[in-house]
Amino acid sequence: MNRRTFSLGYSPCPNDTFIFYGLVHGKVTERINFRESLLDVDVLNNLALKGEFDITKVSFHAYLYLKDNYILLNAGGAMGRGCGPLIVARQTMKMKDLKGGRIAIPGLMTTAHLLLRLFDTDLSKNIVVMPFHEILEAVRSGYVDAGLIIHESRFTYPSYGLQKVIDLGQWWEEETGLPIPLGCIIIKRQFAGTMEEIEELIRKSISYAMENRDEVMPYIREHARELDDSVIGSHIDLYVNRYSFDFGDDGKKAIDELLSRAERIGGL
Repeated sequence: MNRRTFSLGYSPCPNDTFIFYGLVHGKVTERINFRESLLDVDVLNNLALKGEFDITKVSFHAYLYLKDNYILLNAGGAMGRGCGPLIVARQTMKMKDLKGGRIAIPGLMTTAHLLLRLFDTDLSKNIVVMPFHEILEAVRSGYVDAGLIIHESRFTYPSYGLQKVIDLGQWWEEETGLPIPLGCIIIKRQFAGTMEEIEELIRKSISYAMENRDEVMPYIREHARELDDSVIGSHIDLYVNRYSFDFGDDGKKAIDELLSRAERIGGL
Protein backbone atom coordinates (compact mmCIF):
# COMPACT_ATOMS: atom_id res chain seq x y z
CA MET A 1 0.00 0.00 0.00
CA ASN A 2 1.37 3.41 -0.98
CA ARG A 3 1.40 5.82 1.93
CA ARG A 4 0.95 9.51 1.24
CA THR A 5 3.25 11.94 3.05
CA PHE A 6 2.26 15.43 4.18
CA SER A 7 4.60 18.04 5.59
CA LEU A 8 3.21 19.30 8.89
CA GLY A 9 4.22 22.34 10.93
CA TYR A 10 3.24 23.00 14.53
CA SER A 11 4.70 24.63 17.60
CA PRO A 12 6.68 22.98 20.42
CA CYS A 13 4.08 24.22 22.93
CA PRO A 14 2.46 21.51 25.06
CA ASN A 15 -1.00 21.83 23.51
CA ASP A 16 0.36 21.21 20.00
CA THR A 17 2.70 18.36 20.92
CA PHE A 18 -0.17 16.81 22.89
CA ILE A 19 -2.57 17.13 19.94
CA PHE A 20 -0.21 15.85 17.25
CA TYR A 21 1.67 13.11 19.12
CA GLY A 22 -0.60 10.31 17.90
CA LEU A 23 -0.61 11.65 14.36
CA VAL A 24 3.16 11.86 13.88
CA HIS A 25 3.93 8.66 15.79
CA GLY A 26 1.68 6.46 13.67
CA LYS A 27 -0.84 5.78 16.42
CA VAL A 28 -3.98 6.70 14.50
CA THR A 29 -3.35 5.90 10.84
CA GLU A 30 -1.41 3.58 8.56
CA ARG A 31 -2.51 5.34 5.36
CA ILE A 32 -0.66 8.64 5.75
CA ASN A 33 2.78 9.71 6.93
CA PHE A 34 3.41 13.13 8.45
CA ARG A 35 6.82 14.80 8.24
CA GLU A 36 6.71 17.23 11.14
CA SER A 37 8.61 20.44 11.88
CA LEU A 38 8.26 22.06 15.30
CA LEU A 39 8.73 25.83 15.15
CA ASP A 40 7.64 28.99 16.96
CA VAL A 41 4.20 30.10 15.81
CA ASP A 42 5.54 33.39 14.41
CA VAL A 43 8.02 31.40 12.30
CA LEU A 44 5.17 29.14 11.15
CA ASN A 45 3.12 32.20 10.19
CA ASN A 46 5.89 33.50 7.98
CA LEU A 47 6.71 30.13 6.44
CA ALA A 48 3.04 29.63 5.58
CA LEU A 49 3.21 32.80 3.48
CA LYS A 50 5.85 30.98 1.42
CA GLY A 51 3.74 27.80 1.23
CA GLU A 52 6.34 25.84 3.16
CA PHE A 53 4.03 23.17 4.65
CA ASP A 54 1.12 21.13 3.32
CA ILE A 55 -0.58 21.40 6.72
CA THR A 56 0.41 23.88 9.39
CA LYS A 57 -0.53 25.62 12.61
CA VAL A 58 -0.82 29.39 12.23
CA SER A 59 -2.31 32.30 14.13
CA PHE A 60 -5.86 33.23 13.16
CA HIS A 61 -4.49 36.69 12.39
CA ALA A 62 -2.06 35.17 9.87
CA TYR A 63 -4.88 33.21 8.24
CA LEU A 64 -6.21 36.51 6.88
CA TYR A 65 -3.21 36.59 4.55
CA LEU A 66 -3.32 32.88 3.67
CA LYS A 67 -6.90 32.27 2.56
CA ASP A 68 -6.03 32.21 -1.14
CA ASN A 69 -3.72 29.23 -0.72
CA TYR A 70 -4.95 27.44 2.40
CA ILE A 71 -8.24 26.18 3.85
CA LEU A 72 -9.12 26.28 7.54
CA LEU A 73 -9.52 22.90 9.24
CA ASN A 74 -12.21 22.46 11.85
CA ALA A 75 -10.00 20.52 14.27
CA GLY A 76 -6.69 20.94 16.09
CA GLY A 77 -6.93 24.67 16.67
CA ALA A 78 -6.48 26.76 19.80
CA MET A 79 -9.62 28.52 20.99
CA GLY A 80 -11.35 28.94 24.28
CA ARG A 81 -12.28 31.13 27.19
CA GLY A 82 -9.90 32.42 29.82
CA CYS A 83 -6.94 31.62 27.58
CA GLY A 84 -6.14 34.89 25.82
CA PRO A 85 -2.88 36.86 25.76
CA LEU A 86 -1.91 39.14 28.65
CA ILE A 87 -0.09 42.46 28.87
CA VAL A 88 2.37 42.41 31.78
CA ALA A 89 4.66 45.05 33.24
CA ARG A 90 7.06 45.53 36.13
CA GLN A 91 4.59 47.55 38.18
CA THR A 92 0.85 48.02 38.49
CA MET A 93 -0.46 50.30 35.75
CA LYS A 94 -3.30 50.83 33.32
CA MET A 95 -3.22 50.48 29.56
CA LYS A 96 -3.36 54.25 29.12
CA ASP A 97 -0.03 54.44 30.97
CA LEU A 98 1.58 52.52 28.11
CA LYS A 99 0.95 55.24 25.53
CA GLY A 100 4.33 55.85 23.93
CA GLY A 101 5.88 52.93 25.80
CA ARG A 102 7.78 50.05 24.23
CA ILE A 103 5.72 46.84 24.16
CA ALA A 104 7.29 43.49 23.27
CA ILE A 105 5.08 41.28 21.09
CA PRO A 106 5.52 37.65 19.93
CA GLY A 107 5.08 38.42 16.20
CA LEU A 108 3.34 40.84 13.86
CA MET A 109 0.89 38.23 12.56
CA THR A 110 0.05 36.68 15.90
CA THR A 111 -3.51 36.91 17.15
CA ALA A 112 -2.09 38.50 20.29
CA HIS A 113 -0.83 41.46 18.24
CA LEU A 114 -4.17 41.69 16.45
CA LEU A 115 -6.00 41.87 19.79
CA LEU A 116 -3.67 44.63 20.93
CA ARG A 117 -4.47 46.59 17.76
CA LEU A 118 -8.19 45.96 18.16
CA PHE A 119 -8.01 47.24 21.74
CA ASP A 120 -6.07 50.39 20.77
CA THR A 121 -4.18 50.79 17.50
CA ASP A 122 -1.99 53.50 19.04
CA LEU A 123 -0.45 50.95 21.40
CA SER A 124 1.00 48.98 18.47
CA LYS A 125 3.01 51.94 17.15
CA ASN A 126 6.04 51.33 19.36
CA ILE A 127 6.35 47.57 19.42
CA VAL A 128 9.38 45.31 19.66
CA VAL A 129 9.04 41.89 18.02
CA MET A 130 10.80 38.98 19.71
CA PRO A 131 10.31 35.24 20.34
CA PHE A 132 7.55 34.72 22.91
CA HIS A 133 9.86 32.99 25.39
CA GLU A 134 12.17 36.04 25.58
CA ILE A 135 9.46 38.56 26.44
CA LEU A 136 9.22 38.02 30.20
CA GLU A 137 12.95 38.60 30.70
CA ALA A 138 12.85 41.64 28.41
CA VAL A 139 10.15 43.17 30.63
CA ARG A 140 11.89 42.24 33.87
CA SER A 141 15.18 43.74 32.69
CA GLY A 142 13.58 47.00 31.60
CA TYR A 143 14.45 46.53 27.93
CA VAL A 144 10.75 47.12 27.22
CA ASP A 145 8.02 48.76 29.26
CA ALA A 146 5.54 45.91 28.89
CA GLY A 147 5.14 42.57 27.21
CA LEU A 148 2.35 40.85 25.34
CA ILE A 149 2.60 37.25 26.50
CA ILE A 150 1.15 33.98 25.21
CA HIS A 151 1.47 30.22 25.77
CA GLU A 152 3.10 29.07 29.01
CA SER A 153 4.05 32.64 29.94
CA ARG A 154 0.55 33.29 31.28
CA PHE A 155 1.32 30.74 34.01
CA THR A 156 4.89 31.83 34.80
CA TYR A 157 4.94 35.65 34.67
CA PRO A 158 4.45 36.06 38.47
CA SER A 159 7.75 34.24 39.03
CA TYR A 160 9.43 37.11 37.12
CA GLY A 161 7.97 39.63 39.57
CA LEU A 162 5.64 41.04 36.91
CA GLN A 163 2.10 42.39 37.16
CA LYS A 164 -0.84 41.84 34.84
CA VAL A 165 -2.00 45.03 33.15
CA ILE A 166 -4.84 43.52 31.14
CA ASP A 167 -6.11 40.16 29.92
CA LEU A 168 -6.90 40.83 26.26
CA GLY A 169 -8.76 37.54 25.99
CA GLN A 170 -11.07 38.60 28.82
CA TRP A 171 -11.53 41.97 27.12
CA TRP A 172 -12.50 40.16 23.90
CA GLU A 173 -14.96 37.88 25.69
CA GLU A 174 -16.62 40.83 27.46
CA GLU A 175 -16.69 42.80 24.20
CA THR A 176 -18.19 40.04 22.05
CA GLY A 177 -19.53 37.31 24.32
CA LEU A 178 -17.54 34.85 22.21
CA PRO A 179 -14.54 32.56 22.80
CA ILE A 180 -11.18 33.84 21.65
CA PRO A 181 -9.76 32.26 18.46
CA LEU A 182 -5.99 32.05 18.86
CA GLY A 183 -4.50 29.50 16.47
CA CYS A 184 -5.75 27.23 13.71
CA ILE A 185 -4.67 24.38 11.49
CA ILE A 186 -4.76 25.00 7.74
CA ILE A 187 -4.23 22.78 4.70
CA LYS A 188 -3.21 23.70 1.17
CA ARG A 189 -6.18 24.08 -1.17
CA GLN A 190 -4.73 21.46 -3.50
CA PHE A 191 -5.39 18.88 -0.77
CA ALA A 192 -9.00 19.95 -0.13
CA GLY A 193 -10.19 16.44 -0.97
CA THR A 194 -8.43 15.07 2.12
CA MET A 195 -9.72 17.72 4.54
CA GLU A 196 -12.30 15.59 6.30
CA GLU A 197 -9.91 12.66 6.62
CA ILE A 198 -7.20 14.87 8.15
CA GLU A 199 -9.70 16.46 10.54
CA GLU A 200 -10.82 13.05 11.73
CA LEU A 201 -7.23 11.91 12.20
CA ILE A 202 -6.50 15.00 14.31
CA ARG A 203 -9.53 14.21 16.48
CA LYS A 204 -8.34 10.63 16.89
CA SER A 205 -4.87 11.92 17.79
CA ILE A 206 -6.32 14.16 20.51
CA SER A 207 -8.36 11.28 21.90
CA TYR A 208 -5.28 9.04 21.83
CA ALA A 209 -3.30 11.59 23.85
CA MET A 210 -6.11 11.96 26.37
CA GLU A 211 -6.24 8.20 26.85
CA ASN A 212 -2.45 7.75 26.96
CA ARG A 213 -1.19 10.86 28.73
CA ASP A 214 1.76 9.15 30.43
CA GLU A 215 3.02 7.90 27.07
CA VAL A 216 2.74 11.35 25.51
CA MET A 217 4.42 13.33 28.32
CA PRO A 218 8.08 12.57 27.43
CA TYR A 219 7.50 13.93 23.91
CA ILE A 220 5.88 17.04 25.36
CA ARG A 221 8.72 17.60 27.84
CA GLU A 222 11.30 17.10 25.08
CA HIS A 223 10.02 20.19 23.28
CA ALA A 224 8.50 22.36 26.03
CA ARG A 225 10.05 25.68 27.03
CA GLU A 226 8.76 25.27 30.57
CA LEU A 227 9.53 21.84 32.02
CA ASP A 228 7.49 22.00 35.22
CA ASP A 229 4.85 19.27 34.95
CA SER A 230 2.22 21.38 36.68
CA VAL A 231 2.70 24.19 34.14
CA ILE A 232 2.62 21.70 31.26
CA GLY A 233 -0.53 20.12 32.64
CA SER A 234 -2.24 23.49 33.15
CA HIS A 235 -1.29 24.51 29.62
CA ILE A 236 -2.79 21.37 28.08
CA ASP A 237 -5.93 21.53 30.20
CA LEU A 238 -6.54 25.15 29.19
CA TYR A 239 -5.79 25.02 25.47
CA VAL A 240 -6.93 21.49 24.56
CA ASN A 241 -10.69 21.60 24.93
CA ARG A 242 -13.93 21.01 23.01
CA TYR A 243 -12.91 23.56 20.40
CA SER A 244 -9.85 21.45 19.63
CA PHE A 245 -12.20 18.75 18.31
CA ASP A 246 -14.63 21.08 16.53
CA PHE A 247 -15.05 24.87 16.55
CA GLY A 248 -18.83 24.53 16.68
CA ASP A 249 -21.31 27.30 15.93
CA ASP A 250 -20.04 29.72 18.59
CA GLY A 251 -16.45 29.09 17.55
CA LYS A 252 -17.22 29.83 13.91
CA LYS A 253 -19.01 33.03 14.95
CA ALA A 254 -15.91 34.01 16.93
CA ILE A 255 -13.66 33.40 13.92
CA ASP A 256 -15.91 35.48 11.65
CA GLU A 257 -16.04 38.29 14.21
CA LEU A 258 -12.28 38.35 14.72
CA LEU A 259 -11.46 38.34 11.02
CA SER A 260 -14.10 40.94 10.14
CA ARG A 261 -12.80 43.27 12.85
CA ALA A 262 -9.27 42.72 11.60
CA GLU A 263 -10.28 43.62 8.06
CA ARG A 264 -11.95 46.81 9.30
CA ILE A 265 -8.77 48.15 10.89
CA GLY A 266 -6.67 47.24 7.84
CA GLY A 267 -3.44 45.36 7.31
CA LEU A 268 -0.20 45.46 9.22
